Amino acid sequence: MKWQVQVQRRLGHAGSLFELDIAFQSDAQRLVLFGPSGAGKTQTLMMMAGLNTPSQGRVVFQDQVVFDSQQSINLAARQRGLGYVFQDYALFPHLTVRQNIGFALKQGLQNPSQAHEDSSVAHWTQVFQLQAVSELYPEQLSGGQRQRTALARALVAKPRALLLDEPFAAMDRPLRQRLREELLQLQTELALPMVLITHDEEDVQAFAQQVIQVDKGRVLSDANPYD
Repeated sequence: MKWQVQVQRRLGHAGSLFELDIAFQSDAQRLVLFGPSGAGKTQTLMMMAGLNTPSQGRVVFQDQVVFDSQQSINLAARQRGLGYVFQDYALFPHLTVRQNIGFALKQGLQNPSQAHEDSSVAHWTQVFQLQAVSELYPEQLSGGQRQRTALARALVAKPRALLLDEPFAAMDRPLRQRLREELLQLQTELALPMVLITHDEEDVQAFAQQVIQVDKGRVLSDANPYD
């Protein structure tokens, strides 16, 4: 079993209370959490990644317990070995493409220098065809180039799985279609487990081997979309 997830958390915002109580398990290579904005998908993904902490629950990935509130287990995000791509890509504006990619290989807060060369960074820069923009800054990139940079940064550290938060939300439809094809091909070649969250049914059709439908902090259903 690749994923066993059972997480609970109370979230307060603008005087209202949102209670998240999500439970599912999956052995799919490509798992999609599907639901409207505000359903709790991002919070769930961040708790799987170790970027947020559940109030209680348990998260298991490939038979490794990465979080268990009863046993006081809570591995740090880096210890979980998961690559995370944020919806806004979260690139560092003061770092070049090459430095952004290399940041995932650095321990601590020190940025990779512009002069530093790394074979892994060079490899993923080539895979995503970013050589021509490797010394540019995020504000100088197109949406597709920013996404490829974020993917390269997530993959350079050789993650055990790739987690993606609405990776195509800010793109026009032709670009979304092209980048879906690129991502699907890459995931298939690497045989890398992937969890993607989306509110777009076209993402579900393109990627999902299993769908977990989420709304109002609860799982509504999970199914093979092709049944």
